[in-house]
Order: sequence, then C-alpha cells, then structure tokens
Amino acid sequence: MKSPRRTTLCFMIIVIYSSQATLNLNLESIVHPSILRGHEPAGEEPPRHKRAVASSSPAVDEHTVDIEISFENASFLEPIKAHLNSLSFPIQVNSTDQVINILSIEVTTVCRPAGNEIWCSCETGYRWPQESCLPHLTCQDHGGSPAGNHCSCLKGLPPKGPFCQLRGDVTLRMSVRLNVGFQEDLRNSSSALYRSYKTDLEMAFWKGYRILPGFKMVTVTGFRPGSVVVTYEVTTTTSSPELMRKANEQVLQNLNQTYKMDYNSFQAVTSNETKFSVIPEIIFEGDTVSLVCENEVPSSNVSWYHVERRSDVQNSSRFWIYTSVLNNMTSLSRFTIYNITQGDAGEYICKLTLDIFEYEARKKINVTPIRISANEEMQVMCNSPVSLNCCSDIHVNWSKIEWKQEGKISIPGNSETDTDPRCSKYTLHANEVQCLSGSAGTQVVYTCEFTSAHGARGSKNIQVTFTSVANLIITPDPISVSEGQSLSIKCTSDVNSYDEVYWNTSAGIKIHKRFYTTRRCPNGTESVLTVKTATREWNGTYYCIFRYKNSYRVATKDVTVHPLPLESNIMVDPLEAVVPLRGSRHLKCCIEDDEDYKVTFQMDSWFFPAAKEVNGKQVCYKYDFTANSVFQCPKHVDVFCHFTNAVNNSVRSTSMKLNLVPEMTIMCQDPVIGVGEPGRVIQKLCQFSDIPSSPGGPAGGIITYECVGSQWKVKRNNCISAPINSLLQLAKALIKSPTQDKKLATYLKDLSISTGKVENEVSSFPGSLGAIINILDLLSTVPTQVNSEMMTHVLSTVNVILDKPILSTWKVLQQQQTNQSSQLLDSVERFSRALQSEDGTSLCISQTNVQMKGMVIRSGHPKSYKQSFVFADSDLWGNVAIDNFQLENLQTDSSIVTVAFPTLKTIIAQEVQGENFTNSLVMTTTVTHNITMPFSISMTFKNNNPLGGLPQCVFWNFNLANHTGGWDNSGCYVKEVNEDSVSCSCDHLTSFSILMSPDSPDPGSLLKILLDIISYIGLCFSILSLAACLVVEAVVWKSVTKNRTSYMRHTCIVNIAASLLVADIWFIVAAAIDDHHYILNETACVATTFFIHFFYLSVFFWMLTLGLMLFYRLVFILHDTSRSTQKAIAFSLGYGCPLVISVITVGATQPQEVYTRKNACWLNWEDTKALLAFIIPALIIVVVNVTITVVVITKILRPSIGDKPSKQEKSSLFQISKSIGVLTPLLGLTWGFGLATVFPGSNAVFHIVFTLLNAFQGLFILLFGCLWDQKVQEALLNKFSLSRWSSQLSKSTSLGSSTPVFSMSSPISRRFNNLFGKTAAPKGPPGNDGNLVSGGTSTV
Repeated sequence: MKSPRRTTLCFMIIVIYSSQATLNLNLESIVHPSILRGHEPAGEEPPRHKRAVASSSPAVDEHTVDIEISFENASFLEPIKAHLNSLSFPIQVNSTDQVINILSIEVTTVCRPAGNEIWCSCETGYRWPQESCLPHLTCQDHGGSPAGNHCSCLKGLPPKGPFCQLRGDVTLRMSVRLNVGFQEDLRNSSSALYRSYKTDLEMAFWKGYRILPGFKMVTVTGFRPGSVVVTYEVTTTTSSPELMRKANEQVLQNLNQTYKMDYNSFQAVTSNETKFSVIPEIIFEGDTVSLVCENEVPSSNVSWYHVERRSDVQNSSRFWIYTSVLNNMTSLSRFTIYNITQGDAGEYICKLTLDIFEYEARKKINVTPIRISANEEMQVMCNSPVSLNCCSDIHVNWSKIEWKQEGKISIPGNSETDTDPRCSKYTLHANEVQCLSGSAGTQVVYTCEFTSAHGARGSKNIQVTFTSVANLIITPDPISVSEGQSLSIKCTSDVNSYDEVYWNTSAGIKIHKRFYTTRRCPNGTESVLTVKTATREWNGTYYCIFRYKNSYRVATKDVTVHPLPLESNIMVDPLEAVVPLRGSRHLKCCIEDDEDYKVTFQMDSWFFPAAKEVNGKQVCYKYDFTANSVFQCPKHVDVFCHFTNAVNNSVRSTSMKLNLVPEMTIMCQDPVIGVGEPGRVIQKLCQFSDIPSSPGGPAGGIITYECVGSQWKVKRNNCISAPINSLLQLAKALIKSPTQDKKLATYLKDLSISTGKVENEVSSFPGSLGAIINILDLLSTVPTQVNSEMMTHVLSTVNVILDKPILSTWKVLQQQQTNQSSQLLDSVERFSRALQSEDGTSLCISQTNVQMKGMVIRSGHPKSYKQSFVFADSDLWGNVAIDNFQLENLQTDSSIVTVAFPTLKTIIAQEVQGENFTNSLVMTTTVTHNITMPFSISMTFKNNNPLGGLPQCVFWNFNLANHTGGWDNSGCYVKEVNEDSVSCSCDHLTSFSILMSPDSPDPGSLLKILLDIISYIGLCFSILSLAACLVVEAVVWKSVTKNRTSYMRHTCIVNIAASLLVADIWFIVAAAIDDHHYILNETACVATTFFIHFFYLSVFFWMLTLGLMLFYRLVFILHDTSRSTQKAIAFSLGYGCPLVISVITVGATQPQEVYTRKNACWLNWEDTKALLAFIIPALIIVVVNVTITVVVITKILRPSIGDKPSKQEKSSLFQISKSIGVLTPLLGLTWGFGLATVFPGSNAVFHIVFTLLNAFQGLFILLFGCLWDQKVQEALLNKFSLSRWSSQLSKSTSLGSSTPVFSMSSPISRRFNNLFGKTAAPKGPPGNDGNLVSGGTSTV
C-alpha cells in the first residue's frame, strides 16, 4: 500500500457483512469497498470469507473486509467514529440478485503525523501481528510505554500489510437478569423449562453477538435466583464497550418480550487481558512486596481484593495502591505490601472495570518465614574455643548476616564466612579473664540475623552457658555400719549450676530420689544420701554424679554394711509363758542367718551365754531358764536376747515375758505351749506352735491360747502360711532396698502366683489374708510407674482375696483389725494412680471379682470418658462418665483409671456399723496427675433396693474415724433415681458407692405425705393471712399511726408481713422445682434460694428493728429523733443488712457452685455450711428480742418516778412489748426446730413441729400483730359505721373497783391482760405528737 504524501491522517475499518443467494450462487462474490464523501481509498484488501451456512433456504455467507480511509484533516476522525458508533446494525443493502446485510463496522488502526514521521497505533481490542512488529521500527519515544508493549505503535503502515488484527479469542463470562419469577425447574438441566429457556436465549444471544469481531459461539451455562439470572459465555475477541452495547440491544430485540430481560443488568467478566506480576518471586516474612497489574484498557478504575480475608484492599500504613493510565492506552496498577506477614498470604484479585466489562486477574502469593537452624543451647567450658553456626533453610543470596550478643558478661567472637552461602559461623574463645570462677554458669544469648534483599529479617538465638569444672567433695570418713543402722553420705560441689544431681550404685543402677535430697547453697550445691535402715544390699560403692549440659563430675564412696539381724527378724519363743516356782523354761531366739554372732540372754542386769543350734537355714540360740527360790511369787520377768557382730554393734530382740506363779495353780500343761493356770491367755509365734508346718518355710503370725479347765484352747489364730509369710518378709526387705523400683515387677508376679496357689489357706487363715493386704499396702508405696502387666498381677491378687468363699474370713479378720478393707482400697488407688499405658489409649483388665478400665489422655483427644462394668455373678452393674470438657483440663498422657468391686461393699458393711447399706458396686476412679481444678464425675449404680429408702451418693473418706475410713457424702449428690438405677454426680475423684439414708423420709412414706399436706395447707393459710393483714393495715393506717411510736410500730408490722408473704411465695416456687425434679435448673434454683434467704432474713431484721425501737423509746426518754431519721434507720436495718448478707453469701459460694444444695433449692450445708448465713443472724435476733422484751416489760410494770412517758406513748410501747413477747418466740421456735432437722438422726417430731410452725406464721402475725390490737378493731368498726359498738366496748372497760377479781379492772386481771394486750386507757389529752389518741390494745 502506498500512502499519498498529502495524507495527514488515515485509518482502517473492518466491515462484516452477509449475503443470501440460491444454492448454486458463487460464494466467491466480489465485494467493492464503499467510498465516503468522494475520497478514494488508497488501496484495498481482498475480502475474507468468514462463514457460510448451507441449508434448505438460501445460504448465508459472512465476510470481513478491511478498508483504508485517508484524510487531510485530522479533525474528521472523531466525527466519523461517532457516526459509525451511531449506526444501527444490521444495515441492509439491496442488490438485484442477493441481499447484503452489514453486521458491524469497527475502526482498527489509526495513523497520525508525529513530526516528520507517521505513527500508526491499534485501537482497543486490536494489535499488530508479530510479522509486522519484527521488521518495522516501533515508536521508541512513545513516552511511558510499558515494557513489552512497544509494538502497539509502528512508524508507518507496513507496505504489504496486514493492518491491526483482532486479538486472540477471549471467553467473556456474562450474566443478565430476567424480571420473571424463578422456578425450581431451572435448576434441573434436564427439565423441559430449562431446555426451553436455554434454546430461546441462545438463539437471541447468537443473533445479537454475531456482530462482535471474531465472534465464535455463545452458550448458556445456568440459571440462579434473583429474579432469574442467566449466566452464559461468549467466545470472541476483545470488543469495545460501544459495540458490546449494540450487541446487547440486538439480543433484546431478538428475544421474546415475555422474558422481560433487563437491559441494564448485563455484566461481562474477562480474565485474559491483564498481565499480573509479583516482585520478588520468593517472598519472606517481612519483605516489601509489589504486585503489578497491567491492562491495555485505558481505565483507572482498578480495585484489589484479598480472597482469604474476603475484603477489598484499602490504603493503610502497610498497604499502598497506585493506579495510572499511560498515554491513554495502558492501565498500570501497583499494590505494595510493606513488612508482609503470614496473614497477608493468599490469593489476590486485580479487577479493572470499564462499563459492563470487568477485566480480572488472579495471583496467589506464598509468604515463607525465614527459618534458621542452630543449636539453641550450648555449654562452653572456659578456655575452650567453640563455634556457633546458623543456617537458613532456603538457598537465597542474603544481603547481610550479623551477629549480636546480650548478657551479664561480654565475650565477643569472630564472624567467618562459610563455604555454604546459607550459613554463617561465629567463633568464641572465653579466656580466664573473661570467664571468672564467679561467672561460671552465666548465660549469654548470641543472635544471628539474616536480612533479605527486600528487607525481611530473620534471627535465631543461641543460649551459651559458660561454666567451669566443678570440684566435688564427698564425706571423707570411712562409712562402716551394721544392718539396721542409718547411714549418710554428703556430696558437695563448689558450683551451684547443674541440670541434675543423682546417685548410682556400683552396678550403674540409679537410686530413687526418695533416698537423697539436693539443695543449692550460696557457695555451691549439696546432695545428701540418707538411709534410715541399712541392709546388706547397701553394701558397696556409691557414685555422686553432677550433670551440667553434657559435662559430668563424679565422686565415689565405699560403704561397708556388716551383718546384724534386724529386730523384726529375730523370732523369740516364748513370747510370753508361765513358769512355776522352782520350775524351768526353755528360751530361744532364732534367725535366718548363719553368721558368727555373739548371743547372750539378758534378764534384768544379768547376762547369760546362749547355746547355738542350726536347723537347716534357721539358726537358734537357746537358754534354759530356772526359777529358783530367789524369786518371789508372783513376779514378771522380761528376758531379751542380744546379738553382737564382729564390729561390736548389737541389737536386742523383743522381750519374752515370763510370769512366775506357784506350782499348785498350774492346771494346763503342754510340751509345746507350756503350762498355765485357768484363764491364762498367752501368745506364741505360729512357727513355734503346734500348727502343722508347711514345706515353704516357717509360718508367720501369732496364735493366741487360753487355758480353759485343764486344756489349752485356741482363742485367736492369726497365723500366716509359709509362702505368704516368705513374701511378707521379702516385701519388708524390698522397701528398704536401693533398687526397689526395679524389683517390684518380679515381686508382684510372684505374689500373684503364690496367692492363687494358697487360696484355700487364705480362706482358712485370717492372718494370711491380712498379710496379703499388708503386702499390697507396702508395695503400693514404692515410688515407680506401674505398667499394665504389673497391674494385672495386682488385680489377680485382689481377685483372690475378694472371692465370695473368703468373705467369711474377712469377717473374722475385721473383728481383730478394723481398717483392713480401707487399707486394701487405698492400696488399689495408689497402684491405679501409678498406672501408665505403654502402647495405646485403652486399659482393660477383667477378673471375676474386680474389673479395671481406663484411658490415656492424648493431645487433641476428642472422646469423653465412659466406662461400663457388669458382674453377672453378683447381679450388679455400674457406669462412669466424665465429659470431654473435664478431660481438656488434664495433662497430656494422664491416665484415668476406674476399678470396680462387686463384693467389697459387703466387706465394708461388716466393718462399718450404723449405716443402712444396699448391695452395690464400689467404683474407684483415679487420675495419674494431680487435679488442680474442680472435677466433675457422673456415675450410675444398679438400684438393688428400690423400695428401701432414699439413696445417698457417697465416697470413701480415708480420714474419717481416726483415719480408719468411712462413707462421706460431701461433694456428691443424687441426680436421678428410678426403679433399676441411681445416678450420682461428684466433684472429686476417689471410691464411690450409694447408701440408703435413714434421716430423710421415703418419698412415698406416710410422714412425707403428712409433711407435704401440712406445708401446702399452712402456706396457703399464711399467704392469705398476710395479704389480709396488709389490707387491714392499709384500711386503718391513718387511724392507728397518729403518734411517732405507733407509726413506727405499724411500719414494722407491714414490712414483716410483706417480707414473709414474698418469702412464702418463693418457698412454694422452690418446692415446685424440687418436687418436679428439674435437675436442677441452676439459674432458677440459685435465684429462688437467694430470694428466700433475703426475705426470711428481712422478717427477722424487721423484728430486730421493732425491738430496738421499743428499747429506745423507753430507755432514752429525753432523747427525741425525727420520724424520717427513724424510718431511714429502720429500712437500712430491715432491708440493707439482709441484702449485704445474702449478696456476700452467694458471691462467696456460687463461683464454686456450692451455693445451693445438690438436690434442693436452699442454702448448702454439706460443702460450705452456707446455711449458717441464715441460722446465725436469726438466732442472734431471737436472743436479742427476748432480752429486750424482758427488760421493757420489767420497766413498764415497775416504772420509776420521772421515767413514765405519756399515757398514749406508754400504751403503744406496752403493746409493742407484748407483740415481741409473742412473735419472737414463735419465729425462734420455728427455726430452732428447723435447725434440729439438719442433724442426722433427728426425730420425726422435729420435722412435724417445724413444718407446722413455719407454715402458719402468717396466720400468727394476722392474729397477734393486727386483729388483736383494740385500736385496729375500733378503727375497723368506725370505718364501717359501727361507732356505737365501739363506745359500748369502751364503757365496758371502765368499770369500778367493785368488779369481780377477774374483771378487767381488778389488779390481777389487769396484770394478766397487760401481758396479752388487753389494756384499756381512759380518754386523755393529746399526746406528745399533738394527736388525739384513744385507748386500745395491740400486739405485733
């Protein structure tokens, strides 16, 4: 193409048209370009065949034609553009043989003069093809042209074409709204309605959008509510907003109007027009990051959106967005994030909006923390060089690596480059000047800091501890002791910094911490190994080891333990014996040890040599004692045997008690037992008795004989079988061993096997049973963890001794020792707390008479703790549950263990007297770690006694009964009771069961029904009476409050009645909650208890106010206080004090949930004694009011001269005193009987009397405080126009002295009636208050 030199501006347009012809029409028809306003085109391109559609109707061909138009005047461009945009397409051009429709006309390329050059640029949606860009010069001076887009402008048109071409295909995600109702069938793509909508809409879309350049297809993708929103996709090249609006108008014209398409609701989103870049590519936490969004759409309407935060990004201290348009051609938006964090990571959307178009680009960024690996703790010995190393996890060229230090001492080092660019090395060398002995153990923190090219910083701290070599000093003196003696080894260090101090045996076995203590001293550290009872196992070398980091210092000490029998291992015979005067008795002391001891027998201050006799493993030392005439009868002689070893240490046996008696009193004789007089009781070791010996060794225990007639009879047999006795001796030795924790597993296994073999002997000998219990008790104190295998051996032993055939043996044993069952239960609990699971989270061991189940708490453990136990042989079952909220408070790897016993309850029932037992399981639940927070546990027991009384949930308290144990219900309450089960809840862990309480009446008993009837009837009468009292007071108020004292008295009466009325109503609410077992609506129950407490206290404090007011009016006669002051004091005392007490009570107890009782809406007694907050104030007020009544009545009956107030005041005061005298005892007696019902075992009479007096309180107040008052009676009579009756009543009370002795005016009768409020006062002048007052009677 050649451009005339006179051309000042030229542009190219693209014309899309279609033609119709018959099927035999030549589709290669010639198209001639149009000539505008007489200007000839400089050239033309051949027509481009776009699409031909063949059908039975005339075929339709579509063609695209490029046309070049040149102008001398550049001002023609915009009018022509405006004219082209205003055209309405399609434009029909008629021809003789075919119909041509022009579908669209678009400007593609514009050339403008630029100095001596012509610059040609593409319009929106078009671009120069690559073959035009490469050989031609681009507009390099096109200021601000973004990188990579220089080819949007060329210097001159390519001589051989082509012009600017459409960009690549773009898929527009579009939507439009139909203002019709949405139907559910539009969600179903297979429905007829969906297909109908899709067909009609796609047809209209096709006809409308085919005018777009590069249009290929349109597809409806779905419908959604709001009215009906149609979503569809259009595949085309980039189109201008103007052309898209025209296409949308075509869609609207081609669609049936019944669809009610909203033209203003068209929206289009495209995502492949925007270039999105992120700098830097690898982003570290703390970097400054730039996100750049570039689009060849000249619009500054760009927004940024963070997908994860679901919010638009706004400018702030860390975020900055800057958007510009370059040369009115390219939009450039830069989003900068300063000091980026992990929270800034995620997907970002850059969205440019132009008309209905949204150009969207997405990019997900990842923020990587700078991870630096290094040894966080290091120990540096003084005078030893050491290197500190830091390395980053990612290969990055760090801009800077620095080292810093912080600490009490300054020890700098040298930074060195490492061969690995990720790492840095820092070398230290602490000399003697820098690291003094006083600074040994001082810590210095060295920090390596890595800085990235974009500002991110990462650091790692290395804690370096500088230490010097510790010098250990151990006890210098040689340690030589005998068995049974104590020993102590002291090991000291001149350095008080250490990680661990421990002691080892010569075999390398670590000694348990129970044997030594370690403490820091100002100048070092001291560790002391202490053995209270040395045995031969302690013979050897011991190592004191100080460890600090990886440095060890060791000191050794040799210990020599010389053989010497322990006192408990010396078996004497006899323990006690009878020796006739001039008779003799063989004495012997035996040990299981054939060492060379010097043995003597001691009697008083005399010592006698012993003869040695060896019998197998047993060595006995004998002496024949002869009672000569030197002794007097009767006489008691204690004989001991002394064992002395090679180092001259000795031990004395227990005493052998010899009783010298006259020979003629001897009746019982036996070669083994000895002799004795009738009634004599003696004890012998079982191995020296006539009990048959077993092959397992000597029997243990003691047997008791009694001389009956001339025969020795066994009174008590506590013998222990030989195998069990052997294990008992080993257990006693085990707890003294330095390696007891290592030997425990083997010993428990031997105990389980031996117990199973001698089950018949255990059932025959209570002593063997007691020995096994003692063994378990001893072994449970060994401080070590117990695994499941060891626990299996423990429960196997327990299963044997709790078997039903042995229950009778338990009964015999408990007659001799009272706490054996408690001791067994305590032992099992200790083993359970030490239990640890090795491999899993479940623990389960099942035996006939004991079952154990448990669980290990793992991190993030979702399950709650629920265990069930069933014992078919005993017809018992039970469940335990702890919710996961409680489990979250436990330490990780804690074990929760529950052990259930079906027969232990029967054994305890034999031991504990005075309890009403029902047969049930005993379940003990323990946790391996201590619990610091309140812990709630729920249990369900089978109810084997559904008609036997009210069940109690109890736990075994080991501290009761002088630490022998007993059942206690503190912290436990019954949640639910039905025919076959009892549900309990407790706030602590231990052993639980249920009892039937004899103190509370059965729910269906006659007493319970009677109390309920009295309560409800009485409270109804009380409420009605109090309401009537308030009505009467309101009616007669002005008539009876004409002086100050009367006013205050009736004020108190009204407040007493009102407070008691409200309290009774709340009492009924509480009873309804309890009776219907709303278990228990916590908030309602707390509120009910608070108001009952407050209003009942108000009743008492208003009574106190009444008494104090009376005392004031009679004692402080000359002192006058205004009515307003008296009212203020009265209301402060009547309502203020109860409010303070009530609020303090609920505030102190409710946070721990111990404000109310577990099974009733009233103040707690078992856990916190909160009930005292009511009982103490009430009883104190009763005592005070009774005292005031006595004082006031005495003063009125015997007034002194000058003390007498006005007659009217005296009448009112006397009425008050009678009121207090009547009402206070009533109120006091009510709660006095109520207090009596709190204690266990209270008689039913107290329950009945308390209920009667409490229920009819309101009636008493109406009668004595209101209606008995003559002034009230007269006021009522006057109020209802009965004044004549009132005057007659006044006359009847003014009779002369000649009336009978019991008439109103006789001295005795006056005194009697004075006490009961029937006083008559003559008419008199006005009182002190200036009001006329008539005589009358009154009671409170």
